[in-house]
Amino acid sequence: MTLAAFLAAHQRDGIVLVRVEAAEGSTPREAGATMAVSPGAIAGTIGGGQLEFHCIDLARHMLGEGAEDQLLDIPLGPQMGQCCGGRVRVSLRHAGAADAALFAAREKAEAAARPPVLIFGAGHTGRALAKALAPLPFSVSLIDDRDDVMSGLPSTVTCVRMANPVDAVAAAPAKAAFVVLSHSHALDYRLAEAALARGDAAYIGMIGSATKRARFESGFLRAGGRRGALERLTCPIGGSDVDDKRPEVIAALTAAELVRCLLGRREPARRRKARHESAA
Repeated sequence: MTLAAFLAAHQRDGIVLVRVEAAEGSTPREAGATMAVSPGAIAGTIGGGQLEFHCIDLARHMLGEGAEDQLLDIPLGPQMGQCCGGRVRVSLRHAGAADAALFAAREKAEAAARPPVLIFGAGHTGRALAKALAPLPFSVSLIDDRDDVMSGLPSTVTCVRMANPVDAVAAAPAKAAFVVLSHSHALDYRLAEAALARGDAAYIGMIGSATKRARFESGFLRAGGRRGALERLTCPIGGSDVDDKRPEVIAALTAAELVRCLLGRREPARRRKARHESAA
């Protein structure tokens, strides 16, 4: 349940918002992480463990006793016994009537900013990948040219039936991720070629083997494609260090690949330039 929905559902019971205001060193969550605590339920997390348990207890004491808002300064090692050893400042405040609307607006903005991931192919692996990505901070679309393969998927996955799925590549926003695993190798090749031709994709992955990649590269180059563009193609998706080919395993490995690619830390341009110059 989102924080906005939780506040709307539990406001009458009383809610305390617990927020990490600052984080120094190694900490379970980053500054801004927020959870909501009611007398009988919680939503969100500030990282679990003793810090979270302690804050839940304090929040429920505040609700039960009508205590005032608090600001805590907690060294995690000495005070909580958590080996991460960082330090956090945590605020606890009673939620007001306007908070549900504020969280709803924030969640809407965050949803709009989520990286788009287009999955082509609603077969076993495509469906498994859509389910794996559904709870993650991505905007997930599953695209197929068949009518009978889209049922039973999470509501956060947008299912699109298209006679020509390649059209979705051209219509996708900049910095989209394209994961190609359709029922047809010929369609896979067309989709991968179209994604590579855009030049602005954040990720392009195609299911397959080393043999499939070699055949694709050969055809791509014969058709006039640039060899340098092939460096942006990930095939096989999910890496080659795990031999298990069950759809759920491939989906888990590919989901981790997408998290690293789309949500991983970006090296500052100044530091990247300095590193390249020192290596030259």
